[in-house]
Amino acid sequence: MKFLQNLGKSIMLPVAALPLCGLLMGFGYLLCPASMQGGAPDGAIAIIGLYLVKAGEALIGHMALLFAVGVGVGMADKGDRTAAITSLVSWLMITSLLNADFVKTIVVSLASDPETLLAFQKIENPFIGILSGLIGAGCYNRFKDTKLPEWLAFFSGKRSTVIAAGIVSILAAALLAFVWPLLFSGLVALGKGISGMGAFGAAVYAFLNRLLIPVGLHHALNNVFWFDTIGLGDLTHFWAGETSADVSWSLGIYMSGFFPCMIFGVPGAALAMIHTAKSDRRKYAVGVLASAAVCAFVCGITEPFEFAFMFAAPVLYVVYALLYGVFTWITAVTGFRAGFAFSGGAADLVFSASLPAAAKTWLIIPLGAAAFAAFYLVFRVLITAFDLKTPGREDTPAEDAEAPVRSAQGSETVNGVHIPGIIQGLGGKENILSIDHCATRLRVEVRDSALVEKAVLTASGAKGVITPGKDSVQVIIGLSVPAVAEAVSDTLA
Repeated sequence: MKFLQNLGKSIMLPVAALPLCGLLMGFGYLLCPASMQGGAPDGAIAIIGLYLVKAGEALIGHMALLFAVGVGVGMADKGDRTAAITSLVSWLMITSLLNADFVKTIVVSLASDPETLLAFQKIENPFIGILSGLIGAGCYNRFKDTKLPEWLAFFSGKRSTVIAAGIVSILAAALLAFVWPLLFSGLVALGKGISGMGAFGAAVYAFLNRLLIPVGLHHALNNVFWFDTIGLGDLTHFWAGETSADVSWSLGIYMSGFFPCMIFGVPGAALAMIHTAKSDRRKYAVGVLASAAVCAFVCGITEPFEFAFMFAAPVLYVVYALLYGVFTWITAVTGFRAGFAFSGGAADLVFSASLPAAAKTWLIIPLGAAAFAAFYLVFRVLITAFDLKTPGREDTPAEDAEAPVRSAQGSETVNGVHIPGIIQGLGGKENILSIDHCATRLRVEVRDSALVEKAVLTASGAKGVITPGKDSVQVIIGLSVPAVAEAVSDTLA
């Protein structure tokens, strides 16, 4: 579990480049509509637009390479940048050795086997990027302290990790020569099976996407449908300025359903939780849920909201995932099409609206109203009918936990998060071994997670707490997590 959580965090490093891609290409297509059909720019403004489009394409076209470097650094001990080089070495070797033209040279019979050959033609994909990152990080962690004889001392320590990564990558490429075609055919079967279901298949995908978030496996699923791993690539083709005429499916179908859910559905569900909170705990519920709803509306980042209830009310979370499936089916049927560079928030909706595959974006108003009402009603009915322990309805009030924190508010508070309270809730300085963060969460390695006080963390501004292992804790903060992580690290130092 800890490995999967760390991998999910590492994958978010390259994904963080996608908002920049969205900004560049959104503005670029707006200034140079001709570039959508491959036409020549007409005038200075159109040239600027085309310039921005090409800059965005540089990112979206090399996502697999970004995955390799990002995962390498993210999975390396202390995030050492040396792992970026070892991962890049692994990526270059594997993709070169498994390049379709080279494989045909050493296995001549492949030239008459188009299905297997297609697997090697798609070797530069995010899955291989992630594998290269894992090899690079693994070799760094294992060999960074290697000591060699004096006459080989130059290659000791971190320099040895590059050599190790090269050797491991050569062996990995030899193994992948047999394994990758089988894995690729399995992914193709999965993709074809779901894509062949049309709108229902998109609904199944959206449901599974939300359902797998607690364990981080949604990233693997996203690689099949969003990026061009097996020939689908809903996200990459959408932002490349293509339309449904250029692909074999309705372009944008695997992204569009997230917009009404994230922009309107999450705020509706959050309001239901606030309305069903105990009267003396409503202020607390507003503090936890209001900022999470705004975060989902603007950026499409839903983790602060989801982690606030997924473990306290798992049945409600399954229904929440089902609602995503329902609205994905509705958006697919109605023809609403939009795409995101990062997630399904209002910002990405605005920037993707100028792309050629976007269609009927005005439907976000009726779809959003329906999503708000559905999420609100379903959440309110289920919470009250089954007495679910959503924020503000817990059996043990957090007021007692707030007492040691309340008196120390002020300069030690960063974006509404009380830093000494966070440290106290993590079991104190002596219990904290290391601290890192992803897009919305503090990731903390502790001596003993039994010493963690969730009530104190919540009272200090955390939106949720997860303990995936005896020595690890994740504290849901929100978009301000980089500043909070820095403040905690400075206090510890």
